[in-house]
Amino acid sequence: MKKNLTLYLLYDNNDCYKLLADKLGKNSNVKEVILIGETENEIGFKCIKSRNLFDSETMKSIANKTKSHYALIQVKRGKITPGQFFIERILTIAQNTSAGLVYCDFYEQDGAQLTPHPLIDYQSGSIRDDFDFGSFVMIEREALRKAAKSVKNNVKYSGFYTIRLAISRQNSIFRIPELLYTVGKEDREKTGEKQFNYVDPGNRDVQIEMERSVTEHLKKLNAFLSPGSKKLNLGALKFDYEASVIIPVKNRERTISDSVASALEQKTSFKFNLIVLDNHSTDETTKILDEFSNNDKRVIHIIPERKDLQIGGCWNEAIFHKLCGKFAVQLDSDDLYKDQTTLQKIVDKFNEERCGMVIGSYQLTDFDLNEVPPGVVDHREWSENNGKNNALRINGLGAPRAFFTPLIRDIKFPNVSYGEDYSVVLAISRYFKIGRIYEPIYICRRWEGNTDSSLSIEQENRNNFYKDKIRMIEILARKQFINLNKR
Repeated sequence: MKKNLTLYLLYDNNDCYKLLADKLGKNSNVKEVILIGETENEIGFKCIKSRNLFDSETMKSIANKTKSHYALIQVKRGKITPGQFFIERILTIAQNTSAGLVYCDFYEQDGAQLTPHPLIDYQSGSIRDDFDFGSFVMIEREALRKAAKSVKNNVKYSGFYTIRLAISRQNSIFRIPELLYTVGKEDREKTGEKQFNYVDPGNRDVQIEMERSVTEHLKKLNAFLSPGSKKLNLGALKFDYEASVIIPVKNRERTISDSVASALEQKTSFKFNLIVLDNHSTDETTKILDEFSNNDKRVIHIIPERKDLQIGGCWNEAIFHKLCGKFAVQLDSDDLYKDQTTLQKIVDKFNEERCGMVIGSYQLTDFDLNEVPPGVVDHREWSENNGKNNALRINGLGAPRAFFTPLIRDIKFPNVSYGEDYSVVLAISRYFKIGRIYEPIYICRRWEGNTDSSLSIEQENRNNFYKDKIRMIEILARKQFINLNKR
């Protein structure tokens, strides 16, 4: 049988790699096993000395050393047990699909318990740098070599990211929806904690490299937006209120009073109101909101007639209400404005920069308002020149989010409960300036009732797949926008 595969395994002081190298190295399809690590190994395999699989030099070494038709590369450490005919199956699928890169689902093992860990299909919008390929990727040699040549500068962290983006421009990336190996179950971070890793100031160098890679990728796709944005005439239409605080809510009896109170306490030089979309709550939320609306005419309590609304749909109901103000300002039903000046600062930013929307910064706390890591999240990875391009790589942009109402009425929110805000931010950034406030003006409370707390892998996958779809739609829209402007 032809030896079609070179196997690259990560190694360190852990003995797991020895068993894996010995087992997989004996497969008749494997031409050779090459280990990747900081020191020479003691079991006689060839070695690429590297501290980091993801630097460009390591990836280029893999490309140069691969003499077989495919490279099977371990991209995550851990105790791995190959499944029945693991190599044969992934190799067959790679050959049958002519894909540039192939990956597959796997099991997680916790003691004697095996739990399926499905991944998601790769899309043209899967350009975030934390896309999960599992522990192994199979890359076709010529696709790997062409991609490696596209990495012009040496990078420490974004080598694999840059190469897989390059592969996606020329080749298909294919997921095998089969559980082909088992990994030891690690202590996975809760979704509510993991999502903030990329804003850690300690990861700033990583973020800069990743931004450069995605920027180059968008340029090659003809989806890169040049610096500069339109400024708006904010006074063209008249509104009864300068601003409306929008609160979609369902079953938040523990938190809704605090949220509404923090909005009503705002000190402003203009008229504002609160539009609370009570999406058919079944706890005491409706009663609490009735009391607020009876005591303060600024509180507009709406129970929509429709029963099919998610968070985005609730926003649409609010922004199209006849009493919605010129600026529609977010307040989640378990969060707070940091102090009495939040609303004024947002409106001042609109008037100062004549922007399509304003995004603030927030402080993370527990339910009792004690600060929790990483503390202040200011999303300084947004830059004036490149924020609208880098926004396609990252998973969030900050809070609170505020919109020029005529503009958001034109765009509208998708009727979903995850990614609805991300979708409209990308759409607005295509044309208009986004104002940023880098001081914390909002408190985001992390507690067990958060909608993104301790999600199942299936729900995480649904969320990530949808957000990648949003990115794909936006990339296509930007291509059209750029082509039209060239005419």
